[in-house]
Amino acid sequence: MVISAHPFRRTLGAALVVAALASAATACSDSGPAGPAGPAGPAGAEREAPAPGPGQQGRAQAPGSAGALNAYVERVRQQKAARALAAKKWGLAKTPLDAPAPPKVKPKITTRKGFETDGEGLPPVFTTVPTKEKVVFLTIDDGAEKDPELLRMMKDLRIPYSAFLSDYVVKDDYGYFARMQKSLESGVALHNHTLNHRYLPGLSYKQQKREICGMQDVIEKRFGKRPPLFRPPYGNYNEDTLRAAKSCGVKAVPLWASEAFPDHMEWREWDRDLHPGDIVLTHFRGKGDWKGTMPDMIRRVMNVITAKGYAVAKLEDYV
Repeated sequence: MVISAHPFRRTLGAALVVAALASAATACSDSGPAGPAGPAGPAGAEREAPAPGPGQQGRAQAPGSAGALNAYVERVRQQKAARALAAKKWGLAKTPLDAPAPPKVKPKITTRKGFETDGEGLPPVFTTVPTKEKVVFLTIDDGAEKDPELLRMMKDLRIPYSAFLSDYVVKDDYGYFARMQKSLESGVALHNHTLNHRYLPGLSYKQQKREICGMQDVIEKRFGKRPPLFRPPYGNYNEDTLRAAKSCGVKAVPLWASEAFPDHMEWREWDRDLHPGDIVLTHFRGKGDWKGTMPDMIRRVMNVITAKGYAVAKLEDYV
């Protein structure tokens, strides 16, 4: 059977308090046990640090809970201000929303109904991650366009994304994707989109395995890690595809719920809308292939995502 998939905040205060209490606890434990009460304070109160001796420089005391909270709030304020400035710099209508903290336990991923094959125990195929959070996941396919402005834009805006690469278009500049991998503080994950972007259901099992497992080898050799995620070209696959992918370490097969272009969006679902956990697809393309640049596309898709009240989260935090 051939499967075709081609038609295409948590309250900040709570987080601040938790962080502050943790920081305060660390500060208190580092300062040593409290001594007996002195004449100027109740039992258990913190003692005043002794003055430094001659020729000695005073040691800074660890901040108390109020100081830790203020420092954390200031850090968050500065990050938000920087993101707002970046949004203006890159021409976004609004500042992107901050994603909530990743789940402590990743949700269980299952194959979407109607996308199954007859085989059992194969990597799940899905278009949406099960979550109630208003987050979506941005993924970019193939690697034909290597625009340095994309890296600068995503770093400035702090937007997480995942790349699904095909060797035939990335091998002329592996360095670009090595820089991409390290361009965000949280990292950019590089995943498998086959060696040559062929229509997999038209190939034998052996040929499919070469396309998929060969790309696993390339990514591990060039970028240091064997990817757990694989996306079949055009969204087309059969049971042999999934068996071959499993044989070389693929854990899951994310497809997509919508696709982004510089001038419009295309939707899989009947309501033509975003939903919690949706995977958004786009491509490494430039003006030679569509009506705009990579930054134009990011501007379009982020305006849509933010206007609908969603944040972009990191796919690998959930899958």
